[in-house]
Order: sequence, then C-alpha cells, then structure tokens
Amino acid sequence: MASQNRLRLTLAAAAGLALVAYGAFAQKSAPGAKATLEAKSGSTVGGWATFTEVPGGGVKVVVHVEKAPPGTHGLHIHEKGDCSDPEAKSAGGHFNPTGMDHAGPMDEKHHAGDLGNMEVKADGTGHLEITSKMLTVKEGPNSVVGRSVIFHEKADDLKTQPTGNAGGRVACGVIGTAKPE
Repeated sequence: MASQNRLRLTLAAAAGLALVAYGAFAQKSAPGAKATLEAKSGSTVGGWATFTEVPGGGVKVVVHVEKAPPGTHGLHIHEKGDCSDPEAKSAGGHFNPTGMDHAGPMDEKHHAGDLGNMEVKADGTGHLEITSKMLTVKEGPNSVVGRSVIFHEKADDLKTQPTGNAGGRVACGVIGTAKPE
C-alpha cells in the first residue's frame, strides 16, 4: 500500500513537472515582436515595446518608457515601420486595417493601433500593458510586424478624428520579429 502511494505521488509529481515544462515551452515559443523606442522631435524619451501572441487570439502589448515628461501620453501603433524622419512623420497614420474611427482601446470600434494612454511618473518612467484582440504578430492584415509604435507628447482624448489630438511624436520604434528565448 505504501509503495502504491509513493508511485502515485511520483507519477503526480512527474505530471506536474511536465505541465510546468510545457507551460514554459508554450510561453517561449509564442510568436513575438519587439521595438526599441528612440527619441524624436527633440525629446529625450527612450524605451521598448514587446508584442506577444496570447492563447485564444490577440496580442499582449507591453510598453515601457524612460526620460519622458511626467503626465498622460497617447500611445499608438502606426501603419509604417519607418522612424527615419526626425519627427517620426515617416511612420504614417494610425494602424487601421478595418477602417474604424479613432477611439479608446476599450471601445467596441477603434483603430487596431489605438493603445490608449500611458501615465508617466515624476521620475520620467511609464509602463503600459494591454491585450488587443485586433492585433496579431503572425503574418496577416492585422500583424504589428513591420509597423511602428509611437509615444506622443500629449494625452489622447480618445475621440478627435483621426488622431486623438495627442500632439507630436516624441518617440518611435520599428516593430520587428523577436526570436524566442
């Protein structure tokens, strides 16, 4: 009886380890993309963004900035993966493959690239995490790869067409595929 209990415990432990190992593999093998945000328009803002496919569809977006002015700032994915212009105008307009009006990311209808606003603390750092069902990392019309992420000088009012009146583009990063870790 004792040996059967030990066998059951050993099998349960092995099954638990297998699930943990599978979970780690699934996380590491999920398609991902990343961008390095570089200062534009005479700013000092820098940072990074990651884009990871999530089970059930959609993409988890994580954006972190440093050396940014404290306050609320609009954050968007723009249609072109080009940050070569000193004011990031080469990134084009908001990424909008479905032709929706501009709005907040929680509104039923909005641009796929509408990520909303980020709060920047007094120390110049800001962090935003959001999951969007309108985005993919894999190839297709809603893919973020080959686009850019833009950090704006002002808050997005979530209603003014087509940009949210978020002001200048003070940081820009081209989104490219990320190799699994």
